[in-house]
Amino acid sequence: MEFALGFIISIFIALTGVGAGSLTTPLLILLLGMPAGEVVGTALIFGAVVKLFTVPTYMMRKQVDYKVLLYMVATGLPGVFIGAVLLHKIPMQLMTGLVGLTIMSIALLNLIRFAHVTRHDRKPWLAAVGFPIGIEMGFSSAGAGAVGALALMSLTTMAPAMIVGTDLTFGLILSTVGGGIHAAMGSLNTTVLWKLLVGGIPGALLGSSIAAHMPSKKLKFALCVALVVIGAQLSWKSFNEYYSSYVTAHRTSDVVHAAEK
Repeated sequence: MEFALGFIISIFIALTGVGAGSLTTPLLILLLGMPAGEVVGTALIFGAVVKLFTVPTYMMRKQVDYKVLLYMVATGLPGVFIGAVLLHKIPMQLMTGLVGLTIMSIALLNLIRFAHVTRHDRKPWLAAVGFPIGIEMGFSSAGAGAVGALALMSLTTMAPAMIVGTDLTFGLILSTVGGGIHAAMGSLNTTVLWKLLVGGIPGALLGSSIAAHMPSKKLKFALCVALVVIGAQLSWKSFNEYYSSYVTAHRTSDVVHAAEK
């Protein structure tokens, strides 16, 4: 299962620039039953390794704007640390529900990219955008691919290929740092990670080789719609479980208090 997931997710990352965190995290929770805290760190490192096989291509083509990248990274890195800390301060079921809600919201935002977006050259504003994206990545492993690209499209006049290259590089840096933070906190499943990578590296190479021949815009639209459904399902399931456990705990507490009286 993990090998197939890694392969499929990597192809989508290479073709669309989206999926490293927003697709990996909910699928690992829903299909493998992994805890959210463990999944986020695993997804971040998996995404970082996959992007290592795609980012150099954009760099060699000079399709990375390093000035824009600096604006986003400067504030994104502190955000990743804060998001990682927040993830470990919240009850597990509530945390999983919030991760699903975040992924659903990011996918909805990404769908805005398919509508008309008014473009302005306001690159310094990206420093303000990098911080919340970093928090989202540290908390849910998602955000750089979807929200980052939307911000670049709205606040710069960069060409599409330059947007993708810069956004992927930004995601690579934040995924590497965020994954390292989660690994240091013990939130990493190395067994699942290696299986994902065994399937993911060939998928990344295949996706990169066929990217120029595939309708990436249509694929990205379909992926975002699927992520809305997956995120909604994950958040609904987790919030219901959290509510049920909350009610059960309070009923048990009431029974204990009644017995003591």
